[in-house]
Amino acid sequence: MENIIETKGVTKKYGDFAAVNDISFSVQKGEVFAFLGPNGAGKTTTIKMLTTLVKPTSGSIIINGCDPMRQQHQVRASFGIVFQDPSLDNELTAYENMQFHAILYGLQKPMYHERILDLLRLVELYDRRDSFVKNFSGGMKRRLEIARGLLHHPKILFLDEPTIGLDPQTRNHIWSYINNLNKKEHVTIFFTTHHMEEVERIAQRIAIIDHGKILIIGTIEEILQKAGVNKLEDAFITLTGSTMREEQGNVGLNQMRINNKLMR
Repeated sequence: MENIIETKGVTKKYGDFAAVNDISFSVQKGEVFAFLGPNGAGKTTTIKMLTTLVKPTSGSIIINGCDPMRQQHQVRASFGIVFQDPSLDNELTAYENMQFHAILYGLQKPMYHERILDLLRLVELYDRRDSFVKNFSGGMKRRLEIARGLLHHPKILFLDEPTIGLDPQTRNHIWSYINNLNKKEHVTIFFTTHHMEEVERIAQRIAIIDHGKILIIGTIEEILQKAGVNKLEDAFITLTGSTMREEQGNVGLNQMRINNKLMR
């Protein structure tokens, strides 16, 4: 099967700190692929490089046949993305948020109107299409962001910790929507998470990443066999260690540096 994402020797450094360190992997068209790793492992930095937001220090990336750094417009047209942090306008309605996104992508109203309504039905927000987003729950906002990311018929949907901060019931519903999207829209799904059950539920292949390096890649069965364990959680701990990770300190500092660079 044809690859829609290909990376080779990709590295991203901030000074002496390697947020991503010489990683290589590929994702097939229509695949559900997961990046599993602890906080600060390099998951978000990888997604930012794949989606043209951050330039690699070295290595090569091909997205849907295009180079993200030299062919940004073509690459951006080929994917949708849901970031960790909410990116909706709370002062607009659900429909208006979708409409604004459509205009940014240069879609004409005859093309996007029915598409918006269809996607709102898909994520069960059609009845709230004229409601202001500021009154939505966290789960409703996530569903709207997923619908918005699919508006321009992308080939790939990137999801960076899409269920962070959501309760288990809402997380369960979000993954049901994502699974249905993969089947109905034939969209390649690339998501990051540190939740084992999310990976076990939907991912067809997994890359476990830590300290900016891919430690292992394969199906769940392949990873369990290579790690010599019976559960994915045991494989994860075996590969990444059992020490709790700090969310502040160096990880927080380097993320601040990344965010500052993106705002320049």
